[in-house]
Amino acid sequence: MKFDVYCDESNPEVLKDKAANKFLVLGSIWLPTDSRDQLKADIKHLKEIHGYKNEIKWNKVSPSSEAFFFELIKYFFKNPNLRFRALLVESEKVDLIRFHNDDGELSFYKFYYQLLHHWIYDYNEYSVFIDHKINKDHNRTNKLWEVLNRANLFSSILNVQAIHSKESLGIQLADILTGCINGKFNGKLKSTAKLSVISEIEQNLKNPIQQTSKSVEKLNIFRINLQGGW
Repeated sequence: MKFDVYCDESNPEVLKDKAANKFLVLGSIWLPTDSRDQLKADIKHLKEIHGYKNEIKWNKVSPSSEAFFFELIKYFFKNPNLRFRALLVESEKVDLIRFHNDDGELSFYKFYYQLLHHWIYDYNEYSVFIDHKINKDHNRTNKLWEVLNRANLFSSILNVQAIHSKESLGIQLADILTGCINGKFNGKLKSTAKLSVISEIEQNLKNPIQQTSKSVEKLNIFRINLQGGW
């Protein structure tokens, strides 16, 4: 079976500046490739209903757009083809010098590998789309593709492609959910509209946003252990 994966991130700066925030959050929307067009049509329809004309982004959540984002969250939970996985990286525990050649950019893509690898299953094909960012090493996405393919011998990673978020409603949806996880775990939100969107997620979950086990499929949150051990 073929799958699309759309990825976004919050707080990548913490890999170089531990004081910037407590967590880096990487997020990903997973869906069967043959449902991609329906996802686009459905989200465009929601935008038309609510008169929302902007790119869908967490930093665009406001009292005037709150109703649209509520409907977007409800759509995610009602659509059986959509799954979300987030990876939490605690900034204080990242050791760039010891494990990442003192290279924050390298560590960023290593954590992307951790986000993706554990949800790649044998005998499937995957197309991965990540939000475009300017890298010192222009081969980062190709290297990520190579490493994922080597680590998953019985599945096929068709591509890992960096695209601008404005070109992808899948990345935009990932942006919203990643922003919610970021807001919940970093705990610095003052916006009542954003807090309300987080509350809408928790109502759909029927429990608080929290770290989950690997077996949770709809909204999975993995806090990586960087201390080693059992």
